[in-house]
Amino acid sequence: QVQLVQSGGGLVPAGGSLTLSCTASETIFSSIPMGWYRQAPGKQRELVARIRSGRDPDYMDSVMGRFTISRDNARKTVYLQMNRLKPEDTAVYYCNVRSSEIDYWGQGAQVTVSS
Repeated sequence: QVQLVQSGGGLVPAGGSLTLSCTASETIFSSIPMGWYRQAPGKQRELVARIRSGRDPDYMDSVMGRFTISRDNARKTVYLQMNRLKPEDTAVYYCNVRSSEIDYWGQGAQVTVSS
């Protein structure tokens, strides 16, 4: 069973930057997507970005050009660099790995962007 441990998050003013990281307990093959989701109060969890080898990363439209997902397979870690943050980016962010049709989730990290 894969365990995902997140770090990062916090409170930042609008226009600021944050980096989230997520480290897996075991090697994740590069062909398996690793991604970031977020869930704002009263809303459904939504995909923010996803990365896997051989394909360009996927981003939700509202973060395109501001967020960058990257992955270090040797460190079993996926990152989300978030720049030019907006109040509407406020949410709990979760990292995700889907392996053998099972979703594994990190513990979540609160990101709050003040206006």
